[in-house]
Amino acid sequence: MWFILSIVALLCWSGSDLFSKIGSKQNDKLSHWKMAMAVGLVMGLHAGYELLFGGVTITLQDIWTYMPASALYVLSMILGYVGLRYIELSVSSPICNSSGAIAAILCFVFLQEMPNTWQWIGVACVAVGVVALGAAELTESDMAREMRQKNSKVKYDKSWIALLFPILYCLIDASGTFVDSVLLREEATGTFLDTVFPRVLDEGVANVAYELTWLAVGVVAAIYVLGIKRDKLHVRDDGAKLIGGIFETAGQFAYIYALGDTAHVGFSAAIISAYCAASVLWSRIFLKEKLSWKHYAAIALAVAGIVILGVFDV
Repeated sequence: MWFILSIVALLCWSGSDLFSKIGSKQNDKLSHWKMAMAVGLVMGLHAGYELLFGGVTITLQDIWTYMPASALYVLSMILGYVGLRYIELSVSSPICNSSGAIAAILCFVFLQEMPNTWQWIGVACVAVGVVALGAAELTESDMAREMRQKNSKVKYDKSWIALLFPILYCLIDASGTFVDSVLLREEATGTFLDTVFPRVLDEGVANVAYELTWLAVGVVAAIYVLGIKRDKLHVRDDGAKLIGGIFETAGQFAYIYALGDTAHVGFSAAIISAYCAASVLWSRIFLKEKLSWKHYAAIALAVAGIVILGVFDV
């Protein structure tokens, strides 16, 4: 079952990347808030199911305790949705999913968790791959960019802003992962963090707290988009956002239970951590995105590092 759940998580999260990208229109400045509405709706429905039928019991204190991690995760995702308007999914997804390397460094600095040799290699591969990917993006000539984007449905200009959003996602999501690891710890860290985050949460409670936070964000986004801005939703343009939200929530659910099989954590993590490679494949097939060999070489190195971190983060 762990193998099936791992594949489901990989397909769902890469599918979320694809449909979130499809729903992110360059000319729609509210697209990221509409995406937040979709994710909040689906996450809220799943949280309701867990509370009514899944046996999960949660309090306002639980939601407040997990809020630092929830807020960081939500903020990173919204910034990621903004960034999808300005850059290819093929470039954005590997940068975003390099957050695991940053999280490993944060755990080393603040929790004194010494990475093993393979984890250091993974961090190095991710760092070099992301820097090389950014360099390939910014040093590419305008003619070469125009030629490779010839068959793409959307054209992208060379810009630091385009790279800024996935980088911000990476850094903020890594911070969320670090806080998450502290809040879900099984024992004291032996550092000042025990004072800052004194209460430990169960994984199921934490997940529902996260989903309810998304629900609240989705409601605020709906009030802003539909009430204040008086914008309208269109099935053709915004239906993809809802599908993306469904894939995101389903991937999160499969991820939790795949890693719940403690006998196969390393294998599950390796499979799931490669989902950004699937995102690159879907973007090539369905979005007609085409990159240079320098881009693909950098992506391959970053993905290799991400997989190494997934294998040895057990």
